[in-house]
Parts: sequence; structure tokens; C-alpha cells
Amino acid sequence: MKILLRISFALALLLSVTVAAQAQSSGYTTGIGFRGGAASGLTIKHFIKSDAAIEGILSTSFKYRGTVITVLYEKHAPAFNAKGLQWYYGIGGHVGFYDGRYYYHRGHEHYDDDVFGLGVDGVLGLEYYIRDIPFTIGADIKPYINIPRGGGYWDSALHVRYVF
Repeated sequence: MKILLRISFALALLLSVTVAAQAQSSGYTTGIGFRGGAASGLTIKHFIKSDAAIEGILSTSFKYRGTVITVLYEKHAPAFNAKGLQWYYGIGGHVGFYDGRYYYHRGHEHYDDDVFGLGVDGVLGLEYYIRDIPFTIGADIKPYINIPRGGGYWDSALHVRYVF
């Protein structure tokens, strides 16, 4: 029941973020897809300006057995003078719920109870928009810090999104 409540909350948050923002972008307005990496899950990106987007990520960490909701503000810029290829960077935050038996602190001692994580995220990535088929593919590095429990981590991933 707890997991269902958490997933419902995460989906409502992501939906409200994408509906609240209105966009006029040069490439696409909204993309929905999958992100695969250390933390894998669903991703939604919505442009609020031609060079700025809000991205929501609902992911699970197989290593720490948790669910994480991440919201990022991203700036986009053309990359290598190639049409459809863009760099992006940004900052945001996350809320995570982890199973304490799999989540551990610096001494590799596991927590006995469930762990609630709140933190700050950064992102640096490269994305290519394939106009013939409405998809984007990309890769990113997303460092983050968990507060109050945990420390700093690196997350890298590949993503594929359907865009409209």
C-alpha cells in the first residue's frame, strides 16, 4: 500500500509540473520516455521557453531498493553546429524513499528502518532530436547529494523519449 501511495504521489507531482508549464520551443514541446542507468525509470521533459525545460524523473535504484522523484530545471544550447543536437545543464532536487536493509552509510552499516532522502541534483547531458521519427535519444551525468542521510553520488544514464 505504501508503494502505491508513493507512486501515485510521484505521478501527480510530475503531471502537475508538466501541466503548469506552457512552452514554445524550437524543436519540441514535451517528451515522455524511459531513462536507463544506475537509477532507471520514467522521464518527462517539458519546455517552458525555447531554451529552458523542466524535467521530472520517477526512478528506482536497484542497488538501494528505493523510489526517487526528481525535478530539474534545464538550460539548452546547440551542440557542435549539428541540427537537432543540444547540450543541456541544470539543477534541481529530489525526494527518495529507500529500504533501509539495502541503503547504507559511509561505514557500509545498513539502516534498520526505511530511509527518507531529500537532496540537491545537478545534470549535464547531450540530446539528439530525430525529427523523422518523433524521438529524442540522449545521455547525461546527474550528480546528487542526499540530505540528511547519505552522501554524494554520481548517476549516469541513457534516455529515449517520444516527443510531441
